[in-house]
Amino acid sequence: MTRTLPDHLHPALHPGGDPLGRPPVDRPHVVAWNLTRRCNLACAHCYISAGPWHASTPELSTRRCLGILEQILETNASPMLILTGGEPLLRSDLEQLARRATDEGATVVVGTNGTRLTDARIESLMEAGVQGVAVSVDSLRPTYHDRFRHGTGSLADTLAAVDRLVEHHLDFVVQTTLTRGNRDEFPEIVAWSAEKGAVSFNLYFLVATGRGEGMNGLEPAENEAVLARLAELEREYRGQMMIRSKCQPQLMRHVFEKDPSSPLRNYETRCPCGVHYCRITPEGKVTPCPYLPLEAGDLAERSFGEIWRESPVFRSLREGRLGGKCGACEYRKVCGGCRARAYAATGDLLGPDDSCTYEPSGDRPIVEPTAPLTYGKSAESALPWTADAEARLQRIPSFVRGVVSSRVEAFARQRGYGEVDLEVMAEVRRTMPVDFSRRLPFFLGRGGSG
Repeated sequence: MTRTLPDHLHPALHPGGDPLGRPPVDRPHVVAWNLTRRCNLACAHCYISAGPWHASTPELSTRRCLGILEQILETNASPMLILTGGEPLLRSDLEQLARRATDEGATVVVGTNGTRLTDARIESLMEAGVQGVAVSVDSLRPTYHDRFRHGTGSLADTLAAVDRLVEHHLDFVVQTTLTRGNRDEFPEIVAWSAEKGAVSFNLYFLVATGRGEGMNGLEPAENEAVLARLAELEREYRGQMMIRSKCQPQLMRHVFEKDPSSPLRNYETRCPCGVHYCRITPEGKVTPCPYLPLEAGDLAERSFGEIWRESPVFRSLREGRLGGKCGACEYRKVCGGCRARAYAATGDLLGPDDSCTYEPSGDRPIVEPTAPLTYGKSAESALPWTADAEARLQRIPSFVRGVVSSRVEAFARQRGYGEVDLEVMAEVRRTMPVDFSRRLPFFLGRGGSG
């Protein structure tokens, strides 16, 4: 269920722009789309309360989805589109939607529990232009994973699917939801993910929404210990697999305090919900993110572009000032706390994220992002690009295009090349560290739709 923003929660808006100094937001760069509430599992923490008891009737029709897709692409011609659920593989039109999105310029990935990823389905997803999938593994112990996901044999099915993804050379991400039951095991899951060849490992910290509303996350001190360990693992597996925290941007404090060489500094990492990122529900409601069920608009009443540009919910997240210790924290430009957790705990979009143990001192300078580029910002071109190289550049998801172009040009200048062509781009990919090149392998010459 989505909620609307009460009048008393509208924060003061600032006509001068974002108080954190970010560039004006003109488009969403990542859109997560819950295509269905149907699922063959019934996971304990599910933010959308998906399960096998849901019917397909409230879902948007294929025709309606295609219309919304056109609205998204009018707002941004090259977004990252995450098609998920429930279990999106239960929709027979998943490949049709993915194919249309890919053909028109989007980068499409699929979020799934993995249990239904047969060889035939992996092949059909790849034929539809899907660039990768995210699969959920909460433990390598069936007694824990199957109980948490409410599906006997689900771990065995998911692990078998991972082996199939490897065989078919389809990139995959492993996602784990952190609880007290697996907090000591997650480093083992990281090691397993790297061994299997995952592009990335994402550790999700619980947000009390959906079925997760009745669950308790870790205490702040426990979160702090996990983040410190996650930062160590990021350094250990750097160049082999990306490692991220999700719904816990406090990882960035560890990075800025202890790891000046971290590639995380090359990306804008503060909570992106409503700023660069949003979610569409199975019924066509738009919210800031999957874990924040506050309705920004209804696609039955307004276009996607209108909601993105004009919604008071989105404007609040972009222009309002953070409250409590998040607003006073010197790390607010690189972290800012999880907005979904703040809302779940306090009802205030801009309130404090009390899952964090850090207490701002009030007498330290504000920590500034070190990355020269932010989502969607283009790098100034110092070299000419051939027409086919420029065309390939334009197929890169908008949120990393500036980072990619700057890296390619820096590489070309170091080697004395006078222009960027497809061969230079292919050479860049061959020499890039795995943690970058495997994140978007298609843009430099492998995969993609042409």
